Amino acid sequence: MKKVINPEMTTRAYAYKMWMQAPMPMVTFFKTVDVTKLVKTSKEKGLKLNMLMCWCIGKAASGIKEFYILPVGDRLVQYDTIAVNTIVANRIGEINSCDIPFSENLIQFNDDYIRLTKQVRENCENYDLTESMVIGTSALVNYEIDGAVGMYSGIFNNPFLIWGKIKKRFFRKYLTISFQFHHTQMDGAHAVKFLEVLQCVINSNSLK
Repeated sequence: MKKVINPEMTTRAYAYKMWMQAPMPMVTFFKTVDVTKLVKTSKEKGLKLNMLMCWCIGKAASGIKEFYILPVGDRLVQYDTIAVNTIVANRIGEINSCDIPFSENLIQFNDDYIRLTKQVRENCENYDLTESMVIGTSALVNYEIDGAVGMYSGIFNNPFLIWGKIKKRFFRKYLTISFQFHHTQMDGAHAVKFLEVLQCVINSNSLK
């Protein structure tokens, strides 16, 4: 469920005044995270690495209140739930977008991920959750990149993460992530906190 809220009644009032009309209100941070445990869990449990990454993103974001507020048009909208978007290669060789509702339960999230991405792959149609605040992702897993700055369309203000191929250093595995967000939605400190929590979730026992 979502509802339009008065910015003056939120902690984002000042940011709303400062950044809603800015020609380029998006900010991008880069962070290299250690995904050694995520890769190990993927192999041991036979779970898709991208699914695990999406779940960790949702888990990290779910505890940060700024993720539940998003500038939409010229309004500020509050959501009750969040979802994580993934890009799906469909059966005709093109791509579609698929929103996965976030669940604290990893098994439930995995079931939804498998079911919905299969549906999108076969139907060649996007699956959108318009009542949830959606975190976009793009995984360029076959390519070595040092980072990426997402496009600002002026239409979609959703936070967005991009990553490429996993890099190996000695016995550890690392992933460089770019995180783009609208400055009205959150400040730099909130974004840094999210990235730090993301690393903690990846390292946690929640994946067992």
